[in-house]
Amino acid sequence: MGNAGFPNDFLWGASSSAAQIEGGWQEGGRTPSIWDIAPAKKVKQGESCHTACDHYHRWREDVALMQKMGLRSYRFSVSWSRIMPEEGKVNPTGIKFYSDLVDTLLAAGVEPLVTIYHWDMPLWVYKKGGWLSEAIIPLFQEYTRVIVEALSDRVKWWIPMNEPGCFIMNAYLQGVHAPFRRDYLALSKLTRICMLAHGEAVKTVRKYAKQPVKVGMAFSTGAYVPDAETPEKIEEARRLSMEDGCGLMGNRWWMDPILAGKPVRAYGVYSSSQRDMEQIHQPLDFVGLNIYTPYNYADWGANKQAPAPGTPKNSLGWVIDDRCMYWNVRFVYEKYRLPVMITENGMSDYDAPSLDGQVHDPKRVDFLIGYLRQLKRAIDEGIPVLGYQHWSILDNFEWAEGYDPRFGLVYVDFQSGERIPKDSARVYKKIIESNGSVLSKEVATWVPDSLH
Repeated sequence: MGNAGFPNDFLWGASSSAAQIEGGWQEGGRTPSIWDIAPAKKVKQGESCHTACDHYHRWREDVALMQKMGLRSYRFSVSWSRIMPEEGKVNPTGIKFYSDLVDTLLAAGVEPLVTIYHWDMPLWVYKKGGWLSEAIIPLFQEYTRVIVEALSDRVKWWIPMNEPGCFIMNAYLQGVHAPFRRDYLALSKLTRICMLAHGEAVKTVRKYAKQPVKVGMAFSTGAYVPDAETPEKIEEARRLSMEDGCGLMGNRWWMDPILAGKPVRAYGVYSSSQRDMEQIHQPLDFVGLNIYTPYNYADWGANKQAPAPGTPKNSLGWVIDDRCMYWNVRFVYEKYRLPVMITENGMSDYDAPSLDGQVHDPKRVDFLIGYLRQLKRAIDEGIPVLGYQHWSILDNFEWAEGYDPRFGLVYVDFQSGERIPKDSARVYKKIIESNGSVLSKEVATWVPDSLH
């Protein structure tokens, strides 16, 4: 790895989503989302996102923590039902919440990146058919227009959707996420409507933006790590990452139409049509990649490997192998030739304060350093990487898994609301201050033993 740091304008940041941190589910004119009404039996311990991290009330404290950590950017999502609590109605209180957040971030030197939809569909939209009805396309377009007109004089970075591959597949293929209904025969219809809505949203962002903007999609993605770095093994890994098996389900299904305007057929139950490609394939400024674990151990398709005994995993059982960062970035860039933003990358664990009152998370420290070193390898090879948004800024509501999996750089006591920056937050601050140059040094020279 080269000794130079990351690009001078690199967006070092962290991510969150409205449903996972905000709370205030019935405050300020907001109406419920599909996650607010999730049946207790569908979420572990019967937990809900009604309070979450109480970011709705404590957001100034959270921005102060970001500033203290030295973050240069913060990727957050907007709650659709906070902005539009019913059809045709714009909520000024909701607009003010996000407008004040953006102003405070900018005053703290933190660049806002806005995700317009991160899984929390308003209940009123769902009752009109949700992603199963083309009625959602103009509704999503109107919501996009409202939030872009409100914030784009200050917000340059826009992500219309986060991980359609998750919010469609988890909800309608597996039935494990809201709205918890299995209908795999509708996957073509669901995918088409979702992609058309995204295309219209991209056009809407560009039409109503009050300054030059950057627009991208955040994909749930992964890569197959080659067994050896030989031309043959790399080509096999590329095929498994981008074309077949997991690569078809996790990458090509969504990326080919959205990024390349190419229809896709899969598994005899899904096909996209050439006639839709002109609407779906809208020019993007970057591709957002949410990277966690290799495809080598994933359930979809052939070639699944069993991890060796003792293989490191996070608390959700996902294998930790930092090489997937490099190969994922490389394979996606080589195929689509768009600048890359790491829109999510992180590790869940069962973190808790120690007797000294601090939260020591050496496993996450190692994860952070390892994955960033692999990202630097991609940058050193000339791949344009715009930024890194760690998932997540705070421990939060992890969807159907409830509150046990903790991804945050900051520990949250979900009873008192107290925030405690973890050791990983301090290490990340050192990385940011050096613009990544410390990553090329021996860990022992810059990470104190007490943090490792």
